[in-house]
Amino acid sequence: MGARITLVQGDITTQEVDAVVNAANSGLLGGGGVDGAIHRAGGPDILAECRELRATSLPDGLPTGQAVATTAGRLPARHVIHTVGPVYAKREDRSDLLASAYRESLRVADELGARTVAFPAISAGVYGWPMDDAARIAVQTVDSTRSAVEEVRFVLFGDAAYQAFTRAVDQLG
Repeated sequence: MGARITLVQGDITTQEVDAVVNAANSGLLGGGGVDGAIHRAGGPDILAECRELRATSLPDGLPTGQAVATTAGRLPARHVIHTVGPVYAKREDRSDLLASAYRESLRVADELGARTVAFPAISAGVYGWPMDDAARIAVQTVDSTRSAVEEVRFVLFGDAAYQAFTRAVDQLG
């Protein structure tokens, strides 16, 4: 039903796609992990647009599970879609917020006319989401979301992430 899913082990900042998804924090002003890498590789134009969003439509930051687009700056993509995944919590099921980050990113991609979108493993880094569960939620959500996106490319850092996403794709059947 959804987009064709492909898996790549590598660097999301080198992907030649219509849109790269950034696992951002709600402040949108850069950070560690994927967020820092995208801001470093994309250059100051991305940060400038994020600051403009904070000064205008998002004064309190981007809520968890939501998404917003900016330029991709010097990245080989056309756009960056910033989304905020939830921090993992053992005592509270936040999987609906993680699924929302993927759905909302695809909604923004549709608004942009993007046909190819590269995603990282949202929330599976410093936000502590267990990789197998993060992969399952990501793959199932993308597979079940109606979108005009033709290819969703999960760009995974490291062998463990790649293997987890491979298992999740295999479980789709």
